Amino acid sequence: MIKSLFLFITFSILLCGCSLFGGDKETRKPVADGLTPKTLYELAEDKFSSGSIEQGIEQLEVILSAYPGSKYAIQARLDIAYNLFKRKKYNRAILELNKFIERYPTLPSTPYAYYLRGIIAEEKSSSILDVIITDSAQRDVQSVRDAYGFFVLLIDTFPNSKYSEEASKKLLLLKNILARHEFYVALYYTSNGSHIAAINRTKYIIENYPNSPFIADGLHLMAHNYDKINAKKLAQDARTVLNASYPNYSPNYKIDR
Repeated sequence: MIKSLFLFITFSILLCGCSLFGGDKETRKPVADGLTPKTLYELAEDKFSSGSIEQGIEQLEVILSAYPGSKYAIQARLDIAYNLFKRKKYNRAILELNKFIERYPTLPSTPYAYYLRGIIAEEKSSSILDVIITDSAQRDVQSVRDAYGFFVLLIDTFPNSKYSEEASKKLLLLKNILARHEFYVALYYTSNGSHIAAINRTKYIIENYPNSPFIADGLHLMAHNYDKINAKKLAQDARTVLNASYPNYSPNYKIDR
């Protein structure tokens, strides 16, 4: 009986041996097909050079699967993010950079990852119509806020990086866009008769964007809204600051109401 049971088990193992002992090697192809990470990276570069962005990204992803600990995998992660950015797949690109920063917080290339993340968020907020019809400050500026935060984080984390120098220049532009956005919102509240909300928005501009070009407009609009709620003393205080700081100021905007 024992001998018969032994023969039955042996026969069963032989029947399914291909799955237990790797007998399906011919149908399962190695991920990297025996290629080195350097060769795979060069193949990806060739794909990018020929304009085959998606195929190039796929080639880089092979490196991540087959050689996740190699130096080529580190570069591949950055290249994937950059090429997703080129394809205008902004959310995926930022996600890849977030993972890179989390995985490699102190590498020499990490400041670049921070910087590229800010650039992508800034690009995401732009529109081809900006130079013709629209103003980026009049649309949803969440991506601008994201870009601003990414650049600030880069400067705080790597203050001596060359990318931090570039980020500082970017902050000036983004700060003005955000200040302009707040002013448009304050102007909208003013036209709707929401004077307290408008005053709070102008205060926000003055407190958070003190060097922006919209401080004078903010003070002028603040005084106007104080007049509307009969807060004459506060209106006069706002005008006093406006006249002292911007003696030649004249408003260049109109209030619909």
